[in-house]
Amino acid sequence: SFAYFTIKDRLPQILTRVIDTLHRHKNEFFEEHGEKGVEAEKRAISFLSKLRNELQTDKPVTPLEDELPDAALWNQYLDYQRNLSNGSGEPSWFQSPWLFVECYMYRRIHAALAQNPPIDNFDVFKEGKAQNFFESQEAVITLCTHFQELLKNIKDLDEKQLQEEFFKLLQVSLWGNKCDLSFSAGEDSSQKSGPLQSLENMIPYILVNDMEELWSILVNAKKRNTEKSNVRVDIILDNAGFELLSDLVLADFLLSSKLADEVHFHGKGIPWYVSDTTKHDFNWTIKQLQSANHMWMSRCGINWEGNLKKGVWVYHDHMFWTLPHDFSSMAEVAPDLYADLQKSNLLLFKGDLNYRKLTGDRKWEYSVPFHQALNKFHPAPLCSLRTLKSDTQVGLKPGQGEQIQASEPEWMVSGKYGIVQFDAAL
Repeated sequence: SFAYFTIKDRLPQILTRVIDTLHRHKNEFFEEHGEKGVEAEKRAISFLSKLRNELQTDKPVTPLEDELPDAALWNQYLDYQRNLSNGSGEPSWFQSPWLFVECYMYRRIHAALAQNPPIDNFDVFKEGKAQNFFESQEAVITLCTHFQELLKNIKDLDEKQLQEEFFKLLQVSLWGNKCDLSFSAGEDSSQKSGPLQSLENMIPYILVNDMEELWSILVNAKKRNTEKSNVRVDIILDNAGFELLSDLVLADFLLSSKLADEVHFHGKGIPWYVSDTTKHDFNWTIKQLQSANHMWMSRCGINWEGNLKKGVWVYHDHMFWTLPHDFSSMAEVAPDLYADLQKSNLLLFKGDLNYRKLTGDRKWEYSVPFHQALNKFHPAPLCSLRTLKSDTQVGLKPGQGEQIQASEPEWMVSGKYGIVQFDAAL
C-alpha cells in the first residue's frame, strides 16, 4: 500500500533531511549559543539518528519520555494501540496504523529539539517552507494582483458574479494544496504556473464538487444573520507557502464580499508534516507580503495585518491538531476546541492529513457517504478541500472510483484529483 511505501521510503528521507538541516546550522548555533548550541545540536542529531534506525528496522513504538504538555495524551493513545493489537506484542513501525506512526514520527522530531535547549525553538522545516514561498513568487504576484483588481469593484458585483469569484478562489485554494513538502519528502513543490489560468480545465478533476452547497450556506447565514450575530468561517490550515497565501486571499474575499464577518484560522502548535503552517509561518508570510516591493503584494500584507489587529481575523493553534487522534474523538479529547468550532457557520478543512483524520484514515469503500465516515464528528457544517495524496476517499458515486482505478492505478496518491466535499452536520 501507499502507507508501506511512505513508512519504508518517504519517512526515512524526511528524517535524513532533518539531520542534514541541523548539521548545516551548526555554525549558526555556535554563533548564537556558543558550545551549548553545538552540544544541543549533537544530542538532537543522535536522538534523530536513533529514531531513523528504529523506524527502518521495525522496532516497537516506544512511549514518549519527555515532559511536554501532550506527552500523557500520546502515551494513552499508544496504550490504546497496544490493546488494539490483540496481545500480538508491541505496536511497531510497520505493524501499526499509518496515521498513528506518521504523526508519532513528527512528534518525536519535535521532542528531539524541544528537549535540547538552547536550540529548542528551532524549526527544522522553516527553510523549506520559506523556499516554497519564494519559488512560488510569480503565482503569488498573479493571485495578489487578481484579488486587488477584484476589490476595486467588488461592491458593484451582483450575486451571480460574486458566486463566480467565490468559486474561482475556492478552486485556487483547493489546487494550492498540491504544494505539499511532506508528500515530496521536501523536494521542490512550489506553485510555478499561474494559479487562475487553468481552473476551467481542472474542473473534471474535482471528483466531488459541492461548491454550490458552500455558497448557499454562506448566503443563507447572511440572510438569517441579525445585527447581533456574526457569520464566522473557520479555515483549518494545511501547508505554508503558496497554499497558505491562497487561503488568505479566500479569507479576505469572504470578508470583502460580506459573506463572512470574521474568519478564524487554525494552525499547528509545533512544526508538523514538513510544510504545515505554524503561527510563525502565518505571521512571517504576512510580513513578507507587507515588505514586498510589489504594490499589490504589499497591499495584501498591509490589509491582512489590519484584519488581525481589528480582530476580524483570528489565528489559533491547539495541541489537538498535532495529536494522532481522529477528529471523531475531538469532543472527548479536546472539548474546548470542539465547543469553539461549534460557533462557526462553516468549517473549511484544508488538505490530506485533515481528510485522513476526518474519515479515520480507513480503507473505506469509495461510495460510503462522507457523513457516515465522519463518525459523528459534526461540530458545524464542514467541507474538505483536498487534493488526493493518500489512499482514503469516500462519498464518490457508485463505480466512479473503480472506473478511474482501471485506467489510473495511482489516482489516489498523485495529487492530480481534488474534492470540495461538504457535510451539513445535521
